[in-house]
Amino acid sequence: MISKDLHIYNSLSNSKEKFKSIEKGSIGMYVCGPTVYSDVHLGNCRTFISFDVIYRYFIHLGYKVRYVRNITDVGHLEEGGEDRISKKAKLEKLEPMEVAQKYTNDFKNTLTNFNALDPSIEPIASGHIIEQISIIQDLIDKNLAYLSNGSVYFDIEEYDKLNDYGILSGRDLENLKSNSRTLDNQEDKKNEFDFALWKKADNNHLMKWKSPWSEGFPGWHLECTAMSKKYLGDHFDIHGGGMDLKFPHHDCEIAQSKAHTGKDPAKYWIHANMLTLNNKKMSKSTGNNILPVELITGKNNIFSKPFDSNVIRFFFLQAHYRNVLDISDSSLIASEKGYNRLLEIIKRVKEGEVSNEKNDILFNTIKEWENKCYACLNDDFNSPMLIAELFNSTKFINDSDIKISNRERDYFLNLMNIFLNKILGINFDDSTTSNNDSILEVLKEVRDEARLNKNYDLSDKIRDKLANIGVNLNDKD
Repeated sequence: MISKDLHIYNSLSNSKEKFKSIEKGSIGMYVCGPTVYSDVHLGNCRTFISFDVIYRYFIHLGYKVRYVRNITDVGHLEEGGEDRISKKAKLEKLEPMEVAQKYTNDFKNTLTNFNALDPSIEPIASGHIIEQISIIQDLIDKNLAYLSNGSVYFDIEEYDKLNDYGILSGRDLENLKSNSRTLDNQEDKKNEFDFALWKKADNNHLMKWKSPWSEGFPGWHLECTAMSKKYLGDHFDIHGGGMDLKFPHHDCEIAQSKAHTGKDPAKYWIHANMLTLNNKKMSKSTGNNILPVELITGKNNIFSKPFDSNVIRFFFLQAHYRNVLDISDSSLIASEKGYNRLLEIIKRVKEGEVSNEKNDILFNTIKEWENKCYACLNDDFNSPMLIAELFNSTKFINDSDIKISNRERDYFLNLMNIFLNKILGINFDDSTTSNNDSILEVLKEVRDEARLNKNYDLSDKIRDKLANIGVNLNDKD
C-alpha cells in the first residue's frame, strides 16, 4: 500500500505542507516553459527534469494529472526593450515564427533525449492573444491597469491597496520602489515599478497584433495567467518554474491573476534551483556554458568525454531540486560510476541463482526498504535520498548467505523498475539489449570503415545519430 502522505515545500509559505489536491484524485499543474529564441541550455533541462519526476510520481500515486507547460514565443523583452525572438529573427534573417519553431523543436527533442514525458498541454503564447486582451480589458475596467500612449500597464500601487504585492518573493512595495527592476521604457508609466500588460509596437517590431489600445504585443507575465486560467481554471493545485522566476515573473502573475479573478492562482508554488558549471554561474557571454548536445556528443572543451543522457539525468537527481547543483567533469564521472553500480545490482539479481524456497525474512526486508523509498519521495520528492536507498539495497542483496526465490527477486526487480524507470525516469530497461547489440555492432563497424576511408561526414553522422539515442562513441580512446 503506497502512502499518500506527501509533503511539498510551498514557496508561498516557505515551509513543507501536506499535499491535498483541490479536487480529489485530480491535479492541475502549470510549469513555466522556455522562451524559444535559442538552444535550450542545461540549466533549463535540470528544471524540467525535476518537474518531470514530480509529474511521474503523481501519476504513479494514481492521480489524474493535467500538466500544462507553455512555450513563450512572444513578449519576453531584453533590457533594450526588444523582443528576444524578433531580435534573433533579424540576426538569422528568418520569420519570427521560424525562429520559434526551430528552437521549440530543439527543446522538445532535447527533453525527449532525457526521457522526459510530454506535458498534457503545451500551449504557445502567440496562440492566446485574445485571452490576454480580455484579461487586460477587465483589469482596466477595475482601475487596476491604465492606458498610456497605446501601452497598458498594471498599477501595482493601486493593487497593493487591496492585496499584498510581492507575497511570493517577500518584496514589499517600499522595497520595490527602491530596487525597481524593469525592462520597459519609464516615460509612459505612473510608477517605474509598474509592469507592461500590453506594449505598443513601433514600425520595426516584427511581432504585433491589433488590440483596442494599439497595434502591439502582450507583456511576458500575462501569458501564463491567460493560459493557466484557460486550461486549469482560476485556482489550481501547483504552479512551478525556476527559482529565478519568483521575482518578478511569478509575483506579477499572482497580482494580475488575483486582480482578475479574485483568487490565488495556485495552492502550491514549487521552484527548482539553478545549475552552475565548475562553481560559476552559466553564462554564454563568459563562455562558461555548455549545451546538452555538446555534453552528450563530447563536442566541447570543458569535459573529458561524452556522457550518456541517462547518466546526466541521474546526476541531476542526485541533488534535491531546491538546492543549487554544480556540474563538473569529476562530478559526472562519479555519477556515471554510481549509475553503473545500480545497473550492476539489477543485473546481478536478474542473473543470479534462485532458490525454490521462499524467504519470508528477505521478503519482509524488501518491504521495509520499499517503505523507506516511498518515505523519501513523500518528503518533497527527495530524489537524492531515494537514490541513496536504492544503493542501500546492496546490504541485503549482496549477502551471500541469503537465499532468494522468484517471489523476492521479482518483487525487488519490479520495485527497481518503479523507482528508477517509472518515477526517476532513468531508462535502464535492458530487455531489448540483446536484440539491439548486433545492430549497434554493425553500425560501429560501418563507422570504423568510413573513418578508415576518410569519409568523415558519414562517420560523424553515425556518431551523432547514435549519441541522440544515448549511445556514445569516444574517439579520444
